[in-house]
This record gives sequence, structure tokens and C-alpha cells, in this order.
Amino acid sequence: MDKTSKKIIDAMMDIILEKGYAGATTKDVAERAGVNECTIFRKFKEKKEIVLAGMNLEQYRPKISSQTFSDIKWDIEEDLKMFMENYMKEVTPRFVRLSIGLRSPQIYEQTAPLIMDIPNIFLRALTDYLTQMKKMKKIRDIDCGVTAAAILSATFGYTFFSASFEDDLITANRSEYINTTVKSFVGGIVL
Repeated sequence: MDKTSKKIIDAMMDIILEKGYAGATTKDVAERAGVNECTIFRKFKEKKEIVLAGMNLEQYRPKISSQTFSDIKWDIEEDLKMFMENYMKEVTPRFVRLSIGLRSPQIYEQTAPLIMDIPNIFLRALTDYLTQMKKMKKIRDIDCGVTAAAILSATFGYTFFSASFEDDLITANRSEYINTTVKSFVGGIVL
């Protein structure tokens, strides 16, 4: 990718963080990128193309794969902490704000699969892990998918509230939050 295209993408993503997709005009993008508006359309066919190109850059996508959650110890407390911590390292408040800006009806059909891929990876990995723990009789006979969704909700919730309100709503730091949340879940699922 050439330097000018990268400047255009960075400007677009910054404006989406501030104003959302609908509020990001090509005029604003050109001004912020320091290019002529015509240059944008020589590099990209339309505004959506800029965003989709940006979402394929590592800096705008959390680096989450099944490997993100592979450091399994088969200790429920340690493993749940690992799941939450590794998710929160990648799904930052900045990414959450960007993904909110990318939920505009004009582009959501194209961005939804890329945004949803991240929680889906977490859910699959955690559901598989809990299923194995249940087979090994290390946890109760629970609905592993629902429990994984509840843990995802608690994990994403912290990041969402941090992105939206910083520490005005949840005053515990990330480590305290993870430890307390994991203890609550473990108390409900361990035999």
C-alpha cells in the first residue's frame, strides 16, 4: 500500500472514531490526510472502500485467532483469566469506539462480518474449552455455549464501558475486574 492511501485510510478511521461513518465526509478525510479530494477517488472508488481497506490493516483489527486462547492449563480459574485478559489486550476501548462507528446502516452489511468474527472466535474457543472441562468432570453440567456467552458479555462489557465512560462507571482496574469476575463464574460452575 502506498503512503498516500495509508494517509487517507488513517484519516478516515480517525474521523470515524470521532463522528461515526455517516459523519465522515470525503472532504474532511482529504483535509485531514493533506490530499486533494480528487486523490481520494483516484485511490478508492468510494468511501466504503477506504473503510474496508482500513479494516484489513492490523492496526484497525484486533489480532485474535484461536491461537489467542491456546495457553490452556486446565485450571478453570487460570484459564478463564487468560481468556478475558487476552481478549481485553486486543479488543481495546479504541477498537470498540471504532466498531461502534462502523455500525452505520450505510456500511454495516460489509463491516458486520469483520466485527463479529472477533467475538465468534472467543465464543467458539471458550465453548470448546468448557465442553472439555465438563467431559473431564472438572465443572458442573452446564450449558457451555450460554456460559461462554455470559463470560464474553462480562469481558466485552468492561471494554465497552471503559470505551464509553473511562473509569467513571466501573472503577476497578482491569486486573481487579477480571479476578472478581472469574471468581464469580468459577463459584457457579465448579463441582
